[in-house]
Amino acid sequence: MGCLFCNIINGETPSDRVYENDSVYAFRDINPQAPVHILVVHKEHTKNIDETTPENSHIYSDIFMAVKEIASQEKLDNGYRVIINNGSAAGQVIWHLHVHILSGKDNLGPMISNG
Repeated sequence: MGCLFCNIINGETPSDRVYENDSVYAFRDINPQAPVHILVVHKEHTKNIDETTPENSHIYSDIFMAVKEIASQEKLDNGYRVIINNGSAAGQVIWHLHVHILSGKDNLGPMISNG
């Protein structure tokens, strides 16, 4: 089995798509951690931040421009949190760089737990 997110991008695994352009695909998380929980992935596979090079650094501008569009489209006017988990200690479980957009609450809580 290949990369789950690559399979989603290629239409091999179903998803609840909320946004797509030539370089980015975004869909609702199947295990949401907030009322709005959207994953934003670049169509160019990169494992995580550690694989960033000058040649693929455009991935970040593509993703963050998409985040801005998605926030507008989803009317996240009260604010939203953007998270990148990088590596297993940070909670990354799918090895394809992705951004979480969390919103839909008046208060999303602390940045990290005290545990």
